[in-house]
Amino acid sequence: MTSPLDLLLRPVAMSDLPALERIAAASEHGISSLPHDRDKLAERIARSLQAFASRDAASGEETYLFVLEDRSVGRVVGTSGIAASAGFHDRFYSYRNEFVVHASAALGVSQRMHTLHLCHDLTGYTLLTSFYLEPAYEQGPAAQLLSRARLLFIQACAERFNERIAAESPGLSNEAGQSPFWDAVGRRFFNMDYPQAEAVTGGRSKAFIADLMPHSPIYVPLLPEAAQWAIGQLHPVGELPFSILLDEGFDADTYVDIFDGGPTVEASLALLRSVRHARELRVREGGVSLGEGVWHLLVRPQREQFAAVLAQLPPGSQDLAPGHEAAQRLSAMSGARLSATPLWPDTGRAA
Repeated sequence: MTSPLDLLLRPVAMSDLPALERIAAASEHGISSLPHDRDKLAERIARSLQAFASRDAASGEETYLFVLEDRSVGRVVGTSGIAASAGFHDRFYSYRNEFVVHASAALGVSQRMHTLHLCHDLTGYTLLTSFYLEPAYEQGPAAQLLSRARLLFIQACAERFNERIAAESPGLSNEAGQSPFWDAVGRRFFNMDYPQAEAVTGGRSKAFIADLMPHSPIYVPLLPEAAQWAIGQLHPVGELPFSILLDEGFDADTYVDIFDGGPTVEASLALLRSVRHARELRVREGGVSLGEGVWHLLVRPQREQFAAVLAQLPPGSQDLAPGHEAAQRLSAMSGARLSATPLWPDTGRAA
């Protein structure tokens, strides 16, 4: 069993291309924004490398990709990413849940109806993307590191991101990629199966689909029962990352994906748990030298050298000795500034 201390989250490198090919092939339809195409994956890595290294002012076009490495076996076991601005090239579409009331005084009847409104409210939000973790690692804290470290990266480089954060979660679909929501709604106006539509639009780009769909409200009771049930429901592989986002404080009640009806969450960065409880640690002599305490997410926040690990630290500690094993794993020398946040700040869960 891998120790949490063997896990390292870092920016993707071009040498990770074979690992990304493996991950893209393993991802189910609609689950990952990684294309199952070697050239497109190489382009994605190149864009990420440029985003991490660029000295120019942020444009919003940047995309950042991280990999989770199990150093005990030298293997990439997960990915996660950030798009600086959703809908940079096109408006970013979602369905917004609303309820309208139809009433007749003469008949004494009042009906509250669930409707879906095509909108681009989330355009410009920073978008969390590309979450994938090998099933063998789902039971430990690896998923926490993979998901939450992105929030501390956004906090550290706040000038490059929107203060509002969103993330899509995969909706219901079967092994062939058929989605009851897509079949009832999108397919009516875009005569393709769900996997075909995703391939044509380049992953989860929405504008091309939205251009062909009516902008009038969809009355949910008029949809087939399977499609109604699918609205806001999760694909089983999305349950773990979705639960982490809810635990962070994301709201999941307002928006759903226009492809599969899966929930789209959104929140203010400053209100998220990992950000609220984050504190700075200085690496210096006399600091904490032993790996004891509760589990923390510990990051080296500099953009080009960003890295994140899991570490055991006393609650509230402010200093870390250069000889602490976590400082050594991050190659943090004396004088370095790190950022730490407890994985479970409200529970006091012991390491």
